[in-house]
Amino acid sequence: MNIGFRVFPVENRVDKRIVEEFQNVVTPHISDNMSRLQGAISDLRPYHKGGKLVGTALTVKTRPGDNLMVHKAIDLAQPGDVIVVDAGGDTTNAIVGEIMQRIAKKNGIAGFVIHGAIRDSLAFKHDSFPIYAKGVTHRGPYKDGPGEINVRISLGGMIINPGDLIVGDEDGLIVVPIENVEEILQKVKIQAQREEEIFQSIEQGTVDRSWVDSTLKEKGCEIFSTSESLISSEGH
Repeated sequence: MNIGFRVFPVENRVDKRIVEEFQNVVTPHISDNMSRLQGAISDLRPYHKGGKLVGTALTVKTRPGDNLMVHKAIDLAQPGDVIVVDAGGDTTNAIVGEIMQRIAKKNGIAGFVIHGAIRDSLAFKHDSFPIYAKGVTHRGPYKDGPGEINVRISLGGMIINPGDLIVGDEDGLIVVPIENVEEILQKVKIQAQREEEIFQSIEQGTVDRSWVDSTLKEKGCEIFSTSESLISSEGH
């Protein structure tokens, strides 16, 4: 077995109905319901004009500066897949540019996540086709390999398996394991409803803020009135 230079299939994909429902879910709600530990670090940022990234992960692990296996991933990907590339976080050479963007978009691919650099950034900036990356450089890639497709990868603090759900918006990226997507979807719906009720209470002037002082008291914070503060300062 040629470890480090292999191509595997995606065994399972998230149901299209669930993918569609996650189009209306914001990443903070997903993060809140996954202990705030599953999201990517902030240096993976969107470079497209705007628009949600939601789809099934097709993973690529490649050596820094080489995109041969990313080209193969584009040919393998099904409509709705997100090509997620661990290129080691190196930004010396770009992994994806406008030609690959156009092919991917034509093929119905949902977007790219690149733990590395892109180029032709202006083409992405003026297009809603989603792409997240670590940086930009004019220096192009090599096409020699090695690399692997559809293996477990790690990037930006996330562990991603082929078939997991990738969600990205203006606040960043997050992965939801395929076995947990339905559970998380139900939880974020409840949270969204709860926040909507809070928004309404804010507008009505009935929002309950007593938790702030209760938390401070519980943690041992001393709160003085103005006169008490003056007396205390004068005593010192």
